[in-house]
Amino acid sequence: MASAAEQLASNMNFGAFSKATELKKRIWFTLGALLVYRLGTYIPLPGLNMDAFAQAFQSQSSGILGQFNMFAGGAIERMAIFALGIMPYISASIAIQLMTSVIPQLEQLKKEGEQGRKVINQYTRYGTVFLATLQAYGIAVGLEGGNGIVADPGWFFRFSTVISLVGGTMFLMWLGEQITARGIGNGISLIIFAGIVAGMPSAIAGTLELSRTGALSAGLVVAILVLAIAIIGLIVFVERAQRRLLIQYPKRQVGNRMFQGDTSHLPLKLNTAGVIPAIFASSLLLLPATLAGFSDTSNLPDWATSALAALGHGQPLYMVFYGALIAFFAFFYTAIVFNPQETADNLKNHSGFIPGIRPGARTAEYIDYVLTRITVVGAIYLVLVCLLPEFLIARTGVPFYLGGTSLLIVVSVTLDTVAQVQGHLIAHQYEGLIKKSKLRGGKKRR
Repeated sequence: MASAAEQLASNMNFGAFSKATELKKRIWFTLGALLVYRLGTYIPLPGLNMDAFAQAFQSQSSGILGQFNMFAGGAIERMAIFALGIMPYISASIAIQLMTSVIPQLEQLKKEGEQGRKVINQYTRYGTVFLATLQAYGIAVGLEGGNGIVADPGWFFRFSTVISLVGGTMFLMWLGEQITARGIGNGISLIIFAGIVAGMPSAIAGTLELSRTGALSAGLVVAILVLAIAIIGLIVFVERAQRRLLIQYPKRQVGNRMFQGDTSHLPLKLNTAGVIPAIFASSLLLLPATLAGFSDTSNLPDWATSALAALGHGQPLYMVFYGALIAFFAFFYTAIVFNPQETADNLKNHSGFIPGIRPGARTAEYIDYVLTRITVVGAIYLVLVCLLPEFLIARTGVPFYLGGTSLLIVVSVTLDTVAQVQGHLIAHQYEGLIKKSKLRGGKKRR
């Protein structure tokens, strides 16, 4: 027999969607906000010679600039006011989460509920401003070092560039929060999603153009398509996969009433870290080559030149370190975002327990044991998803937009957004669907 949730989901249709006025308002607000974001990626910084910058960017597009340009929706390629994108906010959020696990004051704030969360969010905003200011100043100095990129170098250009880039990042942070509160889905994730999706048509057109000119064979293009579909299917399967731990609650008496024991599940995601390991690993590996590209490498010793060449994008040593860093960050970030001891304490406080495991320290050890085993599977999955397209990119020159990291972000955000849409539809139709599923809760019949 189908569960109540399955019966509710089976009754959703386009008619129900047309009647969900609040949901439609949220969707239109989300689309409007993303349109504003896309318009901002075409507003360039003042005082730049865009032709000279385009030539300089072209020589560095295969490094970290190309990777960040993908996440920024092409804003770096046009050096727009949104060139920093939302990455400073993500970096600040990860840093605050890391400090929360090692600083007792921040850990206490995390346990204070909504009020503590507001304080932590405020610290995250301060961190975003600090990181964005450092990055914006570095960009301004780097642009001045280019050949003819800046029309009038000096402190006024640096100041205007820092103000424009930091203001663009803070506006995107605010826009993401508005989408989360008044729209559909996670606003920050949707902004990154929109940037990647906006570049995919040109990436696909470029791949087809390579096939037309003979640079890529028709069979290889078909293989790329099949591989992309297979990776998308794998991502959907793993991102929805969970390891559920059975939780039991004993009988308890409240006043004069006796409540029957109940069972529940503690879901552990197979990939708890999400796409963060891939982003961090690629950024760390591409950083040395990109810094070398902006500096004079003629004075470097032979071993440094050989190391830079071996760590170039698509090289075997690059692939080995890329896979190792992805696996490392998968475990590292999972340890930050999930605390087995805290989960075990919450279960103990609510009288819940795992059958056969003593509450408290034993439960924490068991949860950590299970989480470690499934994280191994999740790390292997991330390495496969990210490395297989990298081999293809290295051999054929397929754009970043068809890589594993971009597909992982797009599919994950799509699944999350669709789940929220379904949640709004179920909430809108709750009373009618409850009657159809024969879960009657109105007035009792006499």
